[in-house]
Amino acid sequence: MTADLKKEGRSMRSYAYLTAVLAALAERVRGEDPERGDVPGWVMITVMTAALVLAILIPFREAIVAAVENALTSVTSGG
Repeated sequence: MTADLKKEGRSMRSYAYLTAVLAALAERVRGEDPERGDVPGWVMITVMTAALVLAILIPFREAIVAAVENALTSVTSGG
């Protein structure tokens, strides 16, 4: 395969990739996605996740810190 054919193949691949990305972006911008725009749902999920993390972390903080320290010590000390 000559250098010109390789270069042409690379540019065609780049063109195909760019075309695919632009088509996907255009589809997203058109707004035909039925799950687009569910911001309140994602905000609720994020807040609930943060609340669960705090609910677990607050009463078990010392145990979690000790477990992580033990794990890191065993990894860094080699056994």
